[in-house]
Amino acid sequence: MRIVVDAMGSDNNPVADVAGAVMAAREFGDEIILVGDAERIGQELAKHDLAGLQLTIQHAGEAITMEDIPSEVARSKPDSSAHVGLGLVRDGAADAFVSAGNTGGLLAVATLKTLRRIPGVKRPALGIIFPIANHPLLIDGGANADVRPDWLYQFAVMGSIYVERVNGVKAPRVALISNGEEEGKGNQL
Repeated sequence: MRIVVDAMGSDNNPVADVAGAVMAAREFGDEIILVGDAERIGQELAKHDLAGLQLTIQHAGEAITMEDIPSEVARSKPDSSAHVGLGLVRDGAADAFVSAGNTGGLLAVATLKTLRRIPGVKRPALGIIFPIANHPLLIDGGANADVRPDWLYQFAVMGSIYVERVNGVKAPRVALISNGEEEGKGNQL
């Protein structure tokens, strides 16, 4: 598997991102493509034993910060590590994309500029697999604070299909979790 890692995504970039990529390459043997500031990534890689690891660097001249406004970065930072990395997935040069970056910014870049949506899907959702027995899936783990009933239905359908196909669970159970009552945590739905 070829996995793109957004090396500029975390708060401590690229230190933590590179260290995680090296650990993953060593443990799983996958090819890792680190995307971001090539010079800084190279300096971090030099601190690690890379013997036998499949690690490459793809330069990206910009990074999406946690302070960036998601709807703006989709247009204003076309050379961001998110744009470049998600473009590699879109173009078939990679199989997966991982980032510890701005969730809204990543979703905006993926939806508006690179991967787009599957026809018929009204709203994308993030899936989070819990590392516990049975590997339960939380779908839409934070990308959409304001939702509509039809979106929730689609999230349930997408999550069910994923759990059936990937985890082999026949007729998976679907439940709704509230996101809380605090101001700024979504609408009245």
